[in-house]
Amino acid sequence: MATRIVHELKYDAPLADVAAMLADPAFRNEVCVDQRATKHSVSIEGVQGDPMKVQIAYSQPTDRVPGFAKKFVGSETDIVQSETWPSPEHGDIHVTIPGKPGELVGTAVLTEKDGVTTETVTLDITVRIPLIAGKIEALIGKIFGSAMRAENRTGVAWLAR
Repeated sequence: MATRIVHELKYDAPLADVAAMLADPAFRNEVCVDQRATKHSVSIEGVQGDPMKVQIAYSQPTDRVPGFAKKFVGSETDIVQSETWPSPEHGDIHVTIPGKPGELVGTAVLTEKDGVTTETVTLDITVRIPLIAGKIEALIGKIFGSAMRAENRTGVAWLAR
Protein backbone atom coordinates (compact mmCIF):
# COMPACT_ATOMS: atom_id res chain seq x y z
CA MET A 1 0.00 0.00 0.00
CA ALA A 2 1.27 3.48 -0.83
CA THR A 3 0.58 6.94 0.55
CA ARG A 4 -0.41 9.56 -2.02
CA ILE A 5 0.42 13.24 -1.68
CA VAL A 6 -0.80 15.99 -3.99
CA HIS A 7 0.60 19.53 -3.96
CA GLU A 8 -0.42 22.50 -6.06
CA LEU A 9 2.22 25.13 -6.70
CA LYS A 10 0.82 28.38 -8.13
CA TYR A 11 2.81 30.84 -10.19
CA ASP A 12 1.63 34.21 -11.46
CA ALA A 13 3.22 33.56 -14.84
CA PRO A 14 2.39 31.91 -18.16
CA LEU A 15 3.00 28.20 -18.56
CA ALA A 16 5.91 28.80 -20.98
CA ASP A 17 7.74 30.86 -18.33
CA VAL A 18 7.20 28.23 -15.61
CA ALA A 19 8.33 25.45 -17.97
CA ALA A 20 11.46 27.45 -18.84
CA MET A 21 12.16 27.96 -15.12
CA LEU A 22 11.86 24.22 -14.46
CA ALA A 23 14.30 23.59 -17.35
CA ASP A 24 16.91 25.99 -15.94
CA PRO A 25 19.74 24.35 -13.94
CA ALA A 26 20.32 27.61 -12.05
CA PHE A 27 16.74 27.50 -10.75
CA ARG A 28 17.07 23.84 -9.73
CA ASN A 29 20.34 24.64 -7.90
CA GLU A 30 18.67 27.53 -6.07
CA VAL A 31 15.83 25.22 -4.99
CA CYS A 32 18.34 22.77 -3.51
CA VAL A 33 19.97 25.56 -1.51
CA ASP A 34 16.58 26.82 -0.30
CA GLN A 35 15.63 23.28 0.74
CA ARG A 36 18.69 23.11 3.03
CA ALA A 37 20.55 20.53 0.92
CA THR A 38 24.00 19.97 2.40
CA LYS A 39 25.30 19.01 -1.04
CA HIS A 40 23.68 18.68 -4.44
CA SER A 41 24.15 18.22 -8.17
CA VAL A 42 21.79 19.03 -11.02
CA SER A 43 21.84 17.63 -14.53
CA ILE A 44 19.42 18.62 -17.30
CA GLU A 45 19.63 16.99 -20.72
CA GLY A 46 17.56 17.76 -23.79
CA VAL A 47 14.69 20.20 -24.00
CA GLN A 48 11.06 19.81 -23.11
CA GLY A 49 9.34 17.81 -25.80
CA ASP A 50 12.65 16.07 -26.66
CA PRO A 51 12.06 14.68 -23.88
CA MET A 52 13.94 16.67 -21.28
CA LYS A 53 15.57 14.63 -18.51
CA VAL A 54 16.31 16.16 -15.12
CA GLN A 55 18.36 14.50 -12.41
CA ILE A 56 18.89 16.08 -9.03
CA ALA A 57 20.98 14.31 -6.41
CA TYR A 58 21.10 15.93 -3.00
CA SER A 59 21.57 15.28 0.68
CA GLN A 60 19.24 16.52 3.39
CA PRO A 61 20.01 16.83 7.09
CA THR A 62 17.67 14.78 9.27
CA ASP A 63 17.78 17.02 12.33
CA ARG A 64 14.02 17.57 12.06
CA VAL A 65 13.17 13.86 11.74
CA PRO A 66 11.36 12.30 14.72
CA GLY A 67 13.31 9.88 16.89
CA PHE A 68 11.47 6.74 15.70
CA ALA A 69 12.75 7.34 12.16
CA LYS A 70 16.35 8.34 12.97
CA LYS A 71 17.64 4.77 12.99
CA PHE A 72 16.33 4.30 9.44
CA VAL A 73 17.55 7.58 7.95
CA GLY A 74 20.75 8.40 9.86
CA SER A 75 22.08 11.94 10.28
CA GLU A 76 21.74 12.75 6.59
CA THR A 77 19.67 11.29 3.78
CA ASP A 78 20.68 11.09 0.13
CA ILE A 79 17.91 11.62 -2.40
CA VAL A 80 17.92 11.13 -6.17
CA GLN A 81 15.09 12.80 -8.07
CA SER A 82 14.70 11.90 -11.75
CA GLU A 83 12.20 13.65 -14.00
CA THR A 84 11.32 13.03 -17.64
CA TRP A 85 9.39 15.82 -19.38
CA PRO A 86 8.01 14.62 -22.75
CA SER A 87 6.23 17.98 -23.05
CA PRO A 88 6.30 21.32 -21.22
CA GLU A 89 2.99 20.40 -19.56
CA HIS A 90 3.83 16.94 -18.17
CA GLY A 91 6.70 15.39 -16.27
CA ASP A 92 7.12 11.91 -14.80
CA ILE A 93 8.89 11.89 -11.43
CA HIS A 94 10.80 9.08 -9.72
CA VAL A 95 12.50 9.73 -6.37
CA THR A 96 14.73 7.19 -4.70
CA ILE A 97 16.53 7.22 -1.39
CA PRO A 98 19.64 5.11 -2.09
CA GLY A 99 20.18 2.39 0.49
CA LYS A 100 16.70 2.86 1.96
CA PRO A 101 13.60 0.75 1.23
CA GLY A 102 11.36 3.35 -0.31
CA GLU A 103 10.55 5.47 -3.34
CA LEU A 104 8.22 8.16 -4.64
CA VAL A 105 6.68 7.87 -8.09
CA GLY A 106 4.33 10.31 -9.76
CA THR A 107 3.81 13.25 -12.06
CA ALA A 108 4.04 17.01 -12.36
CA VAL A 109 1.38 18.60 -14.56
CA LEU A 110 1.37 22.28 -15.58
CA THR A 111 -1.89 24.02 -16.45
CA GLU A 112 -2.48 27.68 -17.21
CA LYS A 113 -5.59 29.77 -16.67
CA ASP A 114 -5.73 33.55 -17.11
CA GLY A 115 -1.93 33.87 -17.01
CA VAL A 116 -1.57 31.87 -13.79
CA THR A 117 0.15 28.49 -13.97
CA THR A 118 -0.53 25.69 -11.53
CA GLU A 119 1.95 22.86 -11.15
CA THR A 120 0.16 19.85 -9.67
CA VAL A 121 2.60 17.33 -8.23
CA THR A 122 1.15 13.92 -7.39
CA LEU A 123 3.43 11.38 -5.73
CA ASP A 124 2.81 7.87 -4.43
CA ILE A 125 5.15 7.07 -1.54
CA THR A 126 6.04 3.44 -0.96
CA VAL A 127 8.15 2.22 1.97
CA ARG A 128 8.92 -1.46 2.39
CA ILE A 129 9.44 -1.75 6.14
CA PRO A 130 6.98 -4.07 7.89
CA LEU A 131 4.81 -2.62 10.66
CA ILE A 132 5.94 1.01 10.41
CA ALA A 133 5.73 1.63 6.64
CA GLY A 134 2.64 3.84 7.05
CA LYS A 135 4.33 6.04 9.66
CA ILE A 136 7.47 6.43 7.53
CA GLU A 137 5.38 7.17 4.40
CA ALA A 138 3.48 9.87 6.29
CA LEU A 139 6.78 11.35 7.49
CA ILE A 140 8.21 11.34 3.95
CA GLY A 141 5.00 12.97 2.71
CA LYS A 142 5.39 15.72 5.29
CA ILE A 143 9.06 16.26 4.38
CA PHE A 144 8.31 16.40 0.65
CA GLY A 145 5.39 18.73 1.31
CA SER A 146 7.80 21.10 3.01
CA ALA A 147 10.21 20.70 0.08
CA MET A 148 7.41 21.54 -2.39
CA ARG A 149 6.52 24.68 -0.44
CA ALA A 150 10.19 25.75 -0.50
CA GLU A 151 10.34 25.10 -4.25
CA ASN A 152 7.18 27.17 -4.73
CA ARG A 153 8.61 30.09 -2.72
CA THR A 154 11.82 29.90 -4.75
CA GLY A 155 9.86 29.78 -8.01
CA VAL A 156 7.66 32.75 -7.12
CA ALA A 157 10.79 34.81 -6.32
CA TRP A 158 12.55 33.55 -9.48
CA LEU A 159 9.67 34.53 -11.75
CA ALA A 160 9.37 37.98 -10.09
CA ARG A 161 12.94 38.95 -11.10
